[in-house]
Parts: sequence; structure tokens; C-alpha cells
Amino acid sequence: MTLKFRKVQRKVLSGDDKDKVKTYAMARSSNYCDMDKLCELISSRSAMSSADVKAILDSLNWAMSLELRSGSIVQVGEFGSFRLSIRSKGAETADAFNASLIKKARVIFSPGTSLRWMSEIVKFEEDEDTKPKKEEGSGGDDRPEIE
Repeated sequence: MTLKFRKVQRKVLSGDDKDKVKTYAMARSSNYCDMDKLCELISSRSAMSSADVKAILDSLNWAMSLELRSGSIVQVGEFGSFRLSIRSKGAETADAFNASLIKKARVIFSPGTSLRWMSEIVKFEEDEDTKPKKEEGSGGDDRPEIE
């Protein structure tokens, strides 16, 4: 399989080419895999039912949340690891800094060996359909028209 991409133009924000507009590649998603489909795919490779897989993934989510909130890095085998990172406003001095300056926490995922290997062998193909086609007779907008 190939990963489709489209070309996008963006202004360079720093460096020698600052303020120039350059063309970059942007990955184009073709589908969405929800929890039900993921559970079905996993159950097709194991002796577990789709419901069993969902129960395990729900438990994994609960346990990871618990461990991340306690400050642990959660290593999930070859899949990868998860850790919390925080963003904060700056303070002039260390004494002036307190927890109220912390904006939010976010989860950082670092892929393991199997996912890193996959990213090295993926093939790329330019998406021919980079602009959405408008259907004839439509109002020209992607929102439904209310009459």
C-alpha cells in the first residue's frame, strides 16, 4: 500500500528562507479506523472475540491513564511508550513560578521498533484528487442547505 500525499504551500517562519513560501508534502488520510473495526481486525488474528479485545483495550486505557497521572512512563512492548509532558507560562524567577502557571498536560507517544520499521518502508504517491470536486447542482458549499 502507498500513503498518498498532497502538496501544500506554507510560509517559512524562521531561518535563512524566512517569509518565503515553499511547497511541502502533507499526508492524506483515506479512511478512519474506529474502535469497532480495530477490535475486529485484532480478533481476526487471535482466539479472542471482538468484545474481549475491546475489554482489554478499555482496561489498557484505564491502566495507562492511572500510571501516566502518577508520573510513570508507560512502555507497551514493541508498540511504543507513552509519557506526560506539560506546558507552562514562564516566570521571571524560580521563586515566582508556581503550579498555576502550568497550562496543560499532554500525552507524548514514542513508537517502538515495529512502528518505526513500518514508517521506513512506506511508499508515497501523490494524490491526484487534491481539490475536492463540487457536485453539479449543489450550493457550492460542503454544508447542507436548509430550505
